[in-house]
Amino acid sequence: MGDKEALRVGSAVRRRRRALDLTLAAVAGRSGLSVPFLSQIENERARPSMRSLHRVADALETTAAELLAAADSCRVVDVVRADDAALAARPGVRHLVRGHHQLHAVEFTGEQDAGGEHQHRNDELMYVVDGGAEVEAEGRAHRLEKGDTLFLSGGVLHRWRATRPGTRLIVVAVADHIEAVAP
Repeated sequence: MGDKEALRVGSAVRRRRRALDLTLAAVAGRSGLSVPFLSQIENERARPSMRSLHRVADALETTAAELLAAADSCRVVDVVRADDAALAARPGVRHLVRGHHQLHAVEFTGEQDAGGEHQHRNDELMYVVDGGAEVEAEGRAHRLEKGDTLFLSGGVLHRWRATRPGTRLIVVAVADHIEAVAP
């Protein structure tokens, strides 16, 4: 693939493989490519040649053209406006990054309670823009105030809630489809 086609085909490969409920080993067996190479493709650490992409596509019962069409662009510049209602997941919850990328960012406003416990595959950062929040992680409660940040490494079981009206909390995380943390 040339520089003009700078696409993140790895995410499309991973989505298709998971949709077919196949392991990397199964795709390796079908394509004749190695598991480590396929893993590098899925994690955007390697860009396959068109020949390799065709082999992967055949193994995934699709075409290289369809994988490329489903790929994410490497070079994205996207402004998200404060009033973009299309990114509102529910009242008080707004996505800050449009589309399917390696970074996931959400803004929570008001007296939010994230409910039950959460455990994410990858690292996460919480930043209190206004108000306050309480985060319970690894058996400890952490009170956060305006300007405070809390870092959680991948795999940490946690829960959080806003502690004041008007709280604004930004959560930024490596997207779950990325294997950024060793298992």
